Amino acid sequence: MRKLLLIVVLLPILGGAGWWYFHERQLTDLGPAYHEFAYVTNGKSNTVTVINLVNFARQGAIKVGSEPTGIAANRQKNEIYVVNTGSNNVSVINAERNAVVATIGVYGKPYFIDVSADGRRAYVANSASNNVSVIDLEKRTVLGNIRVGISPGLARVSPDGSTVVVTNRGDNTIAIIDTQRLAVRNTLPLCQQPEDIAIVPDSSKAFVACTGSGQVASVDLKTDKLLALLDVGKTPIHLTLKPDGGELIVSNFDSDNISIIETNNNEVGGSYLIGTHPSGGVVSADNSRLYVSNFGSNTVAVYDIDQGTMVATLPVGSRPDGLALSQSQNYLLVLNSGSGDVTVIQKRTPKKKYEPGEYSLLTMIPVGIQPNNIVVKAFVVNKPKQ
Repeated sequence: MRKLLLIVVLLPILGGAGWWYFHERQLTDLGPAYHEFAYVTNGKSNTVTVINLVNFARQGAIKVGSEPTGIAANRQKNEIYVVNTGSNNVSVINAERNAVVATIGVYGKPYFIDVSADGRRAYVANSASNNVSVIDLEKRTVLGNIRVGISPGLARVSPDGSTVVVTNRGDNTIAIIDTQRLAVRNTLPLCQQPEDIAIVPDSSKAFVACTGSGQVASVDLKTDKLLALLDVGKTPIHLTLKPDGGELIVSNFDSDNISIIETNNNEVGGSYLIGTHPSGGVVSADNSRLYVSNFGSNTVAVYDIDQGTMVATLPVGSRPDGLALSQSQNYLLVLNSGSGDVTVIQKRTPKKKYEPGEYSLLTMIPVGIQPNNIVVKAFVVNKPKQ
């Protein structure tokens, strides 16, 4: 049985022998200054694993704080931010050197971090101290700590940087923070156990997943009013917004399906079976493909958004959760929390009938113990002129 499994794993790699030539050509065109890495937080190893996406090899592990969980990349500078839940701080990683260059203290039990689009600020909800730490990323200091509701789980900054929405799991509310005044401008009672947040590209509206009531709340961020409570599936735990903002995909963990919400009119367009315990999702940059990790069936589902059909179900590692796409969109990275590795899936266009299909397994890369989250950072480093 072990021999059979080995053959199944290797065939996609051998069958797509031309992938490496094509990948090398792409990278040659970009030049030697091009770098692309995936970063994975390992909760029980107190490290961040670095995967080189140029050659799909494990680059090494960076020692951070205790129990790292959330991670985010700065779009404006080559830095990665890691939330350490056990040590109540944030590690700043220089992506060019892949080394920790600063540690910023926050408050009790942070789990996630979000970075403003201009790259100047980060926001961390501290679940055990009922506040949000606002970090100046230029000075690497805490600007202030804003009191919110009970057990805040996530603080999400709007694309225009003017507003931060915070889900308070302990009192079933959201706090809406004005980033200019660094103060809560409104607190809204919402629904049971608000968790994940998605904000549309024009910053006019936020959607909040309510895991305890099987609903998604739509909130107008111009008036701070609740617009609608939309019934979805059981235990909606993750929201995936299309890049164009037109549709929101809800992963309903306990009903094994996804719900698709039309963001303009606040209507649930439909629900579709996707796999056992869907837990995460990502949409391609062209808004056409949705990838969903099925935590309970060790698969990733590929869904064609335009056609409204399942394209493929791909076997991965144990308990897949976090997902990320490479800069080229040709490689899907699947974080397997149970087996402690990352599955790399290649997307390609078959040229001949006998070649493998559109998706094939490229490789599996070991990371650390209890991996939690994954993020990709691509950049070009130009050496200064002599």
